[in-house]
Amino acid sequence: MSTTLLTTDDGSATLHSEVFGETYHSRRGARTESEHVFLRNGLYAWLEKHPEYGSPCILEAGFGTGLNALLTLLAADQLGIEIEYTGYEAYPLDLQTAAGLDYPALLGASADDFMAMHRCAEGQAHRLAPFFLFEKRCARFELLDEAERYDVVYFDAFAPGTQPELWSPDALGRMFRALRPGGVWVSYCAKGEVRRTLQSVGFRAERLPGPPGKREMLRGWKE
Repeated sequence: MSTTLLTTDDGSATLHSEVFGETYHSRRGARTESEHVFLRNGLYAWLEKHPEYGSPCILEAGFGTGLNALLTLLAADQLGIEIEYTGYEAYPLDLQTAAGLDYPALLGASADDFMAMHRCAEGQAHRLAPFFLFEKRCARFELLDEAERYDVVYFDAFAPGTQPELWSPDALGRMFRALRPGGVWVSYCAKGEVRRTLQSVGFRAERLPGPPGKREMLRGWKE
């Protein structure tokens, strides 16, 4: 997929998709958005709610640049908890584009670990760090057919106006079925239509304060 490299307001990079006409992350801050939406209100919220569990299984719907996965790898190491991470991406980046992203240097992370996410064979689990087991699937996540496997879903698709099929009742229903009871779905999106769809497929949906540039975001719990 043809992309253009951009620098966002917090100094971290993102990509602009020439095909979909959207950026992979917020122009107001790629790192800031990812940490706020997916780590703080996704992974950490699940850990706080389920202190009896220590090894979450995460699904990322829209692996994209790999920023969310790299932040999660660093969190696993910092917290000393095992995390199994599966990233779905229908349009994986070429290695040259991935290598041009500044995330490892920005975060003090291993460039080898970051590139391994983009380079590794799909459909196989790879231990990229002592506490981080990673699997990549080059597939359309709206066709996901799994039941009660994951604890956290990072839903990082392009916006509903760009790819409405990814936000349909069928697609979000598949996310609900893929979560274990007590699991959490989280996204930067705050559209009322998406919130109503989440509720219609079984989630307890809630609006939360969004990252810079977004007033709100959405989170759904499978209770």
